Amino acid sequence: MKIADKHYRSIWFNQEAGKVQIIDQRWLPHEFRVVELASRADFAAAIRDMWVRGAPLIGATAAHAIAEEMKRDPSNTNLDAAWDELHKTRPTAINLRWALDEMRNLLRPLPEAGRASAAHARAVQICDEDVECNRMIGVHGLEIIRRIAAGKAPGEPVNILTHCNAGWLATVDWGTATSPMYHAVEAGIDIHVWVDETRPRNQGAMLTSWEMNSHGIPHHLIVDNAGGHLMQRGQVDVVIVGTDRTTAHGDVCNKIGTYLKALAAKDNDVPFYVALPSPTIDWAVKHGSEIPIEERDGEEITHVQGRLADGSIGTVQISPDGTPGGNPAFDVTPRRLVTGLITERGVCAASPEGLAGMFPEQVSQQTNAG
Repeated sequence: MKIADKHYRSIWFNQEAGKVQIIDQRWLPHEFRVVELASRADFAAAIRDMWVRGAPLIGATAAHAIAEEMKRDPSNTNLDAAWDELHKTRPTAINLRWALDEMRNLLRPLPEAGRASAAHARAVQICDEDVECNRMIGVHGLEIIRRIAAGKAPGEPVNILTHCNAGWLATVDWGTATSPMYHAVEAGIDIHVWVDETRPRNQGAMLTSWEMNSHGIPHHLIVDNAGGHLMQRGQVDVVIVGTDRTTAHGDVCNKIGTYLKALAAKDNDVPFYVALPSPTIDWAVKHGSEIPIEERDGEEITHVQGRLADGSIGTVQISPDGTPGGNPAFDVTPRRLVTGLITERGVCAASPEGLAGMFPEQVSQQTNAG
């Protein structure tokens, strides 16, 4: 994606500086900042404190973290310590564990002398693979939007509702839920996007809206509770969201509030799709109730960050003193509420059979492991 006509990924290795660089998303949309990540503590803070966020980007960041650690100390002791520290940063997003396992499984059999170069190459490859996965999600998701557009009156846009930020800022590039939108615009299809603000961290307001603005896509920012109302009035043609972890049976764990959107969509016969690259599927888990739900700091509920009257970026308290904030960060949408899963290989049913048909090699691996 482009910012002021310059192409960016959300994370990259700067060859000239010899450093991993990221877009520090804490300051968007008001300031665009690029920062370097060097130490294990830097990477852990970036994931935990949401300088980067979104399951695919978290995984890519963790891969680069291991690669940088191998340059410093390629021993098994350091590899395991880095795995443990990074794994604790965000418990819900499965891509984090997937990327850490990918790196450790690659490096364990190698002699220490070759680990740094192998780790760097695999981290770069994981980022490139994520870009291609998300591009293909857009290719397959475009067909859903194209079918809806064919049934619209001339000049009437396809109205898409999305929740949180499942855009290119949540991945290495393209995004998951937004990839079909970007492809639709490139294909000349008129779309309009309803962007949920997505409390408590307002990632829809701060990030998805910023992406839509940057790409010139017509959109409106709405409060989270407006989605059902818009569906009742026939102003939503399709809901497309992302996911931080999807079970082998098709249950979907995503940003808190997704479940309520799925319920409203079901009640109003609005198709509800989930866009995901395959590393977001947890093949070892069958039911959503097994997924650990991250509980974040209550201050994310009681305080809001934004641009103040003097132009500076600051935080204000919106609740009374003494009122604690309860902050579950994710919820689970049962597969019965999901119209389909948009993957890099195509669209399938949110079911064991649908996922097995799309990724038969994963089912075979799980059978052999059992």
